[in-house]
Amino acid sequence: MSILKKLLTTAAVAATIMISPAQAQETKRIALVVKALGIGFFEAAAKGAEEAAKELGDVEIIYTGPTDTTAEGQIEVINSLIAQNVDAIAVSANDTDALVPTLKKAMDRGITVISWDSGVAKEGRQMHLNPSSNPLIGNMIIKLAADNLPDGGDVAVLSATTTSTNQNTWIEEMNKVMGNYPGVNVVATVYGDDKADKSYTEAQGLMKSHPNLKAIIAPTSVGIVAAAQAVTDAGKAGEINVTGLGLPSEMAGHVDSGASKSFAIWNPIDLGYSATMIAYNLATGKATAEAGAEIPMGRMGAVTLDDNTEGAMADPFVYDASNVADFKDIF
Repeated sequence: MSILKKLLTTAAVAATIMISPAQAQETKRIALVVKALGIGFFEAAAKGAEEAAKELGDVEIIYTGPTDTTAEGQIEVINSLIAQNVDAIAVSANDTDALVPTLKKAMDRGITVISWDSGVAKEGRQMHLNPSSNPLIGNMIIKLAADNLPDGGDVAVLSATTTSTNQNTWIEEMNKVMGNYPGVNVVATVYGDDKADKSYTEAQGLMKSHPNLKAIIAPTSVGIVAAAQAVTDAGKAGEINVTGLGLPSEMAGHVDSGASKSFAIWNPIDLGYSATMIAYNLATGKATAEAGAEIPMGRMGAVTLDDNTEGAMADPFVYDASNVADFKDIF
């Protein structure tokens, strides 16, 4: 073999060796870090993440988290991911502030970092994906009642505590859009303190005080179950509709009985899917996390970031007789 041929052969081999690692890096490794392993809600989110990965085609999902819901456990997991030099970390945080130093280290290494579901302080992530927004939730809880009241009617609210910030905000947002639902009248707001027995008693009181009551809206997973049971025990299932925010695992039986025609909560499958899509688009430079930016989320549309680089995924997902059985064993 001539010297020229040897040189060309050597160069070709070297080029192949240099190209292979680059080709290996074409697959983006996105870590979905959850609060703890073994939780149905997060396992459903992982299913959504895998759906996104399959759709994108060049993504590997690393589903991981601690064995219990501690910040220390998540920090250990994240440090391991940094050592693996993953392309992106999408975390549902056990602590808003405690994860920040570790996540800042990840970003310093060029790793894309976002939070979803449960947020991280702004300095510890590039953006945060809320499952929904206060206005969307406020509109949804009254819409769920109004959709089953074509002629209007009296409804009441069973909330958590008088000082519950999120509950009070959702009720305020609900009141802002009452004009969109003519004929629907909120006749009372009571508080069960997120205790099953007190919520049950308050629901009984609503039925006695308002004999024409058509719906009870409970924007709390404790209150909605207690109210549905109270309605059932009063023999008014199908007459008074209990709705609001609840978990499929706890509400499936009340949907079957007719005590609740529908209720809502965010869909964890959509949430994991959306978080993966966002992480991918940021990691590949197809989007930037800055105020006012719109980041694509595949079949879920796009999320628009506010001044705190946070955005809302979608309306709360509605569960009814057509789909609650599909989710009741998940969360």
